[in-house]
Amino acid sequence: MKGAGSEDLTELLQAWSEGDRGAGEMLLPLVYQELRRQAARSLRRERPDHTLRPTDLVHEAYLRLVGQHGGWRNRRQFFAVAAQMMRRILVDHARARARAKRAGGWARVPLDEAGQLGVYATTDVDLLALEEALDELAQIDPQRCRLVELRFFAGLSVDDTADVLGVSPSTVDRDWRVAKAWLFRRLQQGAVP
Repeated sequence: MKGAGSEDLTELLQAWSEGDRGAGEMLLPLVYQELRRQAARSLRRERPDHTLRPTDLVHEAYLRLVGQHGGWRNRRQFFAVAAQMMRRILVDHARARARAKRAGGWARVPLDEAGQLGVYATTDVDLLALEEALDELAQIDPQRCRLVELRFFAGLSVDDTADVLGVSPSTVDRDWRVAKAWLFRRLQQGAVP
């Protein structure tokens, strides 16, 4: 996430947070490609016939971000919140689809990235089950839940995650291993005990 214009983007985010509408308008062209990459990464984990496209997901997430536009410290935090918004949109979409089918249809999420949540590349995870597990993890350990959101959904590096959370990279590594193991065990169990 580092690159040219990082300081400029941070300044725009801060100005936008302080109510500068012009900064908000200048922001979209600067963040669009990264948001699009995040959306594409999120949708790769979805079923192949998903009705949302990366552009749709970016626009919906951006609209939600515009609605809350507050207190952005830096670009990492902004993109982490954007990834969280995208996750919520996908979960809402999966819930609506399940309601529409009345039988609780499944939204399959292939976890194809090596080492993600400690499952094998061919394993599919029900998005609603993952959301339920993350909600449970948030009750038990909010910091590790936030770490999963940043690493898995936002795709942040260990160093970027450490910066957003205000902890050391070694803490992120340790907590990431613990969170993956907990989620793997929880998803293998199925329903909440």
